[in-house]
Amino acid sequence: MKVLDAACTDLALADFKVGVDNVIFSVDLAQNRLLILLVLRPEALFMNHWSLPGTLVRQGESLEQAAYRVLAEKIRVKHLYLEQLYSFGGPHRDPREAKSSFGSRYLSVSYFALVAYTEAELIADGVSGIAWYPLDQVPELAFDHNQIVQYGYRRLRNKLEYSPIAFEVLPELFTLNELYQLYTTVLGEQFADYSNFRTRLLKLGFLSDTGVKVSRGAGRPASLYHFDAEVFAELKDKPLVFV
Repeated sequence: MKVLDAACTDLALADFKVGVDNVIFSVDLAQNRLLILLVLRPEALFMNHWSLPGTLVRQGESLEQAAYRVLAEKIRVKHLYLEQLYSFGGPHRDPREAKSSFGSRYLSVSYFALVAYTEAELIADGVSGIAWYPLDQVPELAFDHNQIVQYGYRRLRNKLEYSPIAFEVLPELFTLNELYQLYTTVLGEQFADYSNFRTRLLKLGFLSDTGVKVSRGAGRPASLYHFDAEVFAELKDKPLVFV
């Protein structure tokens, strides 16, 4: 143990530069697609490669402020969910490390976001390209961003299973079929059939039937529901499984 400690004291402390990368997901219910927002890099490093929207953290700026700044610079949206995802700081994850005379390391603190697709407006200022990509068509990305995307996708699936994250991006009033469609787009149709899904959620008690019915496409009119946050607040500390 003493030998290990002595060896560690011989290593120089890493000089970190901290960046934020946002994994921004959305669900296109009209075409049953899970989408992720990508930008085309104009910089010399990985020029013309797609990447996650990101930035280096500025002086006096918190990590969360930097994450929201990235969102505000790339997308206009009223309803969204945002949380810190994970930190990626392995050596050699960024080619700039080898070019730095001071041996700077580049740490990425990633954030996971879910936004409402129908209201999202993309902002092209300052980038050569910006687009929604279906998750199953994401190309080879700059840096280690493919790894970050996969980590974010696992988080999204887990959040859908034990939290009310879906209601952050659904309309205020929605049909159970629209809710089910969101779940199946992300989790796959094999996760639960509609009947079991409907029974499970209604039994939890935080979906209120408004008494209003709406016709959307073929079939009988469907009831519109509302997510009751006050009822859910009484359940939030219990181990719930939504699906």
